[in-house]
Amino acid sequence: MPNATAKNILSAEGLKQFWTLVVDVWKNGVLGVNVGHFVVALGILILFLILRRLLTKFIMNRLERLVDASPTAPRADNSILRALKEPVRFIPVVLGIFFALQYLDFQEPLESFADNFTKSLILFDIFWAFFNLVTPVSLAFEKLERVLTSSLVSWLVKLIKFLVVLVGAASILKLWGIDIGPILAGLGLFSVAVALGAKDLFQNLIAGISILAERRFRIGDWILVDGKVEGTVETIGFRSTLVRRFDKAPVYVPNATLSDNCVTNFSMMTHRRIRWVIGVEYRTTVEQLRLIRDRVMEYIQDNKEFAHPPEVTTFMRVEAFNDSSIDFLLYCFTKTTVWTEWLRIREELAFRIKQIVEDEAGTAFAFPSQSVYVETLPGENPEAFIPPAND
Repeated sequence: MPNATAKNILSAEGLKQFWTLVVDVWKNGVLGVNVGHFVVALGILILFLILRRLLTKFIMNRLERLVDASPTAPRADNSILRALKEPVRFIPVVLGIFFALQYLDFQEPLESFADNFTKSLILFDIFWAFFNLVTPVSLAFEKLERVLTSSLVSWLVKLIKFLVVLVGAASILKLWGIDIGPILAGLGLFSVAVALGAKDLFQNLIAGISILAERRFRIGDWILVDGKVEGTVETIGFRSTLVRRFDKAPVYVPNATLSDNCVTNFSMMTHRRIRWVIGVEYRTTVEQLRLIRDRVMEYIQDNKEFAHPPEVTTFMRVEAFNDSSIDFLLYCFTKTTVWTEWLRIREELAFRIKQIVEDEAGTAFAFPSQSVYVETLPGENPEAFIPPAND
């Protein structure tokens, strides 16, 4: 009997039943859709992926080369093209998924799911393109940086990118029937809680906006905050500003500190000042004093590297009779504000003053000294002995 049963199973009738099962699975085996349709749909998707590679190779790359080779193409054109490259390359993928799902012809509720999925991909691609376009489009508004400063424009770009992501996410969630109202309400309560616990963070954020709006300093400026830091501004962040000291050490200063304290911006100087007190010996005559004054002023007035009146105040006058010297006060400005150039000009001025005082005027610079005057000196006779008084 077991052998007879095996023969029945392996008979043509049994194979026919198995084939019937195979055909049934092929027709309705995956979510009620013919397996063959899935194979065709996969082929459609692969075909569009191939078109995606061709689109990149023959169209997008060609456009980039044309823009790069054009001497008259604005800088923003190339940036916009590069920003749109990846979203454009994603379009064939969306098309492939759309036509593949259309070919599968799902029934409800899979049909609604497939429709929403395709729409989500379209929205994602659109907001992806908007997100990438924010930076190159901001480059086209170079005049905006003159009004708002580059740092504030950078902040605005980050804010716009955040809003694009927020609106895109909300649009996709709304498409799937998710109400974003309760989410926003929850975020509002969360924001209040965060604000109470991060008061300093928001204070520094507002201070940073105030700094940028008032144009107190920009990236690359040399600033001094009394008692805090002196150096070059490298970055202006949401919470703090990075100042690089001249010994190359970084200092992160809270924006509130920069907003509430006096800040000296040396990079905004129109000129650079030289203020010296020059002391000469008391034996210097009036004629020599006048000669020194006139020759130094002639040197400054004939030198194009110095600024001249009425643009700035320039003078050299006898200021005081000091303890050990007759003092001149020299007050002038250089046209350059570059520190190394200013040092060179000041050095050349020092050489010229030394030459005038010693060689041309024939006098000398004073140095601190003290004179001791003795009215009488003890004689050679021995001192008289005075005996002590008797007690």
